[in-house]
Amino acid sequence: MSSSTTVSGKVPFGQKVAFGVGMLANQMFPAVLGIFMVVLVQDLGFPGWMWGVIYFFPRVFDSITDPIMGFISDNTSSKWGRRRQYVFLGAIIMGISFVVMWQLYRENGVEYNFAYFLGFSFLFYLGLTIFSVPYVAMGYEMSDDFHERTSIMGVAQWVGQWAWVIAPWFWVVMYDQSLFPTAEVATRQLAIGVGIVCMLFAMVPAIFIKSRSTIDETYMPLNFSTIGSSLIEIFKGFKEAFALKPFRKLCIATFFIFNAFNTIAAFSFFIIVYYLFNGNADAAQPWPTLFGSLGALVTTFVVIPIVTTMSRKMGKRDAFLVSQAISVLGYLSLWFLFVPGEPYWFIIALPFHSFGIGSLFVLMMSMTADVIDMDELNTGLRREGIFGAIYWWMVKFGFAIAGGLSGIILSVVGFNADIAQQSDETLTGLRLFYSGFPILGTLVALYVMWDYDVTEEKANAVRLAIAKKKKEKLGTSAHWLHKLETYKDNFKKTALLDLSHKSNAELRSIFTDTLEKGIHGLCFSPYEEGQKVGDILDREQIAERMEIIRPHTKWVRSFSCNDGNELIPKVAHEKGLKTMVGAWIGHDKVKNKIEIDNLVRLANEGCVNIAVVGNEVLLRGELEEAEMISYINQVRRQLPDHIELGYVDAYYQFLERPALVEACDLILANCYPFWEGIDCDEAPYSVQHMYELAKGVANGKKVIIAETGWPSGGNSVGDAIPTEENAMKFFTNTQKWSQDRDIEIFHFSSFDEPWKRAYEGEAGAQWGLWEEDGRLKYLETIANSE
Repeated sequence: MSSSTTVSGKVPFGQKVAFGVGMLANQMFPAVLGIFMVVLVQDLGFPGWMWGVIYFFPRVFDSITDPIMGFISDNTSSKWGRRRQYVFLGAIIMGISFVVMWQLYRENGVEYNFAYFLGFSFLFYLGLTIFSVPYVAMGYEMSDDFHERTSIMGVAQWVGQWAWVIAPWFWVVMYDQSLFPTAEVATRQLAIGVGIVCMLFAMVPAIFIKSRSTIDETYMPLNFSTIGSSLIEIFKGFKEAFALKPFRKLCIATFFIFNAFNTIAAFSFFIIVYYLFNGNADAAQPWPTLFGSLGALVTTFVVIPIVTTMSRKMGKRDAFLVSQAISVLGYLSLWFLFVPGEPYWFIIALPFHSFGIGSLFVLMMSMTADVIDMDELNTGLRREGIFGAIYWWMVKFGFAIAGGLSGIILSVVGFNADIAQQSDETLTGLRLFYSGFPILGTLVALYVMWDYDVTEEKANAVRLAIAKKKKEKLGTSAHWLHKLETYKDNFKKTALLDLSHKSNAELRSIFTDTLEKGIHGLCFSPYEEGQKVGDILDREQIAERMEIIRPHTKWVRSFSCNDGNELIPKVAHEKGLKTMVGAWIGHDKVKNKIEIDNLVRLANEGCVNIAVVGNEVLLRGELEEAEMISYINQVRRQLPDHIELGYVDAYYQFLERPALVEACDLILANCYPFWEGIDCDEAPYSVQHMYELAKGVANGKKVIIAETGWPSGGNSVGDAIPTEENAMKFFTNTQKWSQDRDIEIFHFSSFDEPWKRAYEGEAGAQWGLWEEDGRLKYLETIANSE
């Protein structure tokens, strides 16, 4: 399976709203379904056992298909990504089947209507699976930030809660005889509008939430011939996910809270009509509607903002425990505040009652995203679809059980829809179940979540460990082996010199010729033997090394503005060279400020031609993309307008991060075919390909190759062999291509850097055109050849 597709850091508010509109559809369908279901019993005469069957079996089917859909979604290779096309298709199936499902006529008889409704219910829930599993996975992978995940889910739930504000008013509309002669007619006609509008809402995430192409990713195959292994993979993923204790706790707690609530949710209508208004449905209006609508409004404007704030202040687990404890008070108070003839009393309980479901998915979906990180650390796989499917399988399977229990409870308490007044025993039974059942479910969930231990600190540690593991997996450099092979697009190669049969002496002559004619730019290596990063550099040393390279280059690139490195651009300008000046950015905010302040000062002194904020920071996993962009924007505001500003990273980082491209004035791409294990004869063509890929996403901005080169010794990487001959070949041909095409390249590097042996092995120390002591390389090569 591929690497993470999760976006780093902050998510634009518009993207959160687009995700939220999908949540509105995801909640509006079941909300309206719950309202309309009353008509089956109240107006179409379905007995309790039919109610139970209709609730139970389609939802069981839904829960079975969820893990399969999760597997399909996680393993989809497509130019649209892994999720969007399924969200779009599922929206269409849901909308059409919902409309058709409710075209019920009393004169067709109970048995026919039961079979008809049950059949189209299966189709509706198939559409719901195709939509909801990839949709939920989209939310999990929108950000990897601990608190941003809660913010995403908070916005989504805020938008989605309007379904529960709006849906209860269908009760008023359905039973208003000035609008519809019967509720049966009302459901047929209202279903058309609901189906179409919700279908359009469900399409919004598919249309507006960005996702990168996965057409070149390596996934499990999705075809009939491999269906057996695919099913095994599904069950394996299910087992591995459920084996994670924190995830298991989230599923169990959600199961008890959500499904205890849904078991008794429809009873509020019966309690208000038959207990508060003695069976007079007309007199009861609009109180059943107000119960649901006011509760949803409280959730929208009070509960969700409070829970989101609580999560930031006290952590997700404690916010969950407090919220659910408040909901227990709400359920308990409803026993006393359902007063016959005085319905307004129950309004007092609604703010407390709403904390239960109102907080559940804001926190649980955010916590699930944290657990998915733990799974990635353990397995190396990113499986939002599988985890989302399993989580919602628990919800939906429990929902099916809840529907069945609802029918059983109605039968047990002796509820009879054919009589206007229910017995006292029936009403007392309904009220006992209404308050007691969700309290019991909530208490079990509180017990389960009491020792949930995924704190913010632990979640952040997991993310850092993932970044470290990825870096270690890449080997001696922060570049991916064979990464370029994942980009299959064709490009036009520029002809190169055939150096394959040249002798060492001929290679040296061509190399020397190229260097003597001059090149565009060199990455400046200031440290001598025995020195390392952090040692203080002096002007004399920098000037001495600068004088060696001055005749051969027009530009010099530096990497830091601290510890004496800030002298490099000053000395370069004194010697008539242009400068690309970098501020080294990492996880240390104090050092970052020093670097940035010095860069801005140098720019104002006229020592900077191109300013750079950060080098391979995202590749190293030291900062999130949003943090890096924030630094770029901060420097942009302080720099003189005429100075171009950019950020340096591996070429493919710009392909995967359009916001980063947008933040930069120009694209500064590192292109290292050596670290990708590419044979030296093919390597110059690979640099061309890398450049074209970066140019393709640059939106017309200039692309500069900020680093490329080849080591003259050390260990091989794949097919890339570090020798003096290969280093000369690579240098000569990349320079010829860049000069023929007028492409700006900074060769890495000027001098060898012995201090890098500890980080990148022997090869990491030997990228210079000159030895660390200032002698031009390859003199010995010529002597040996002669």
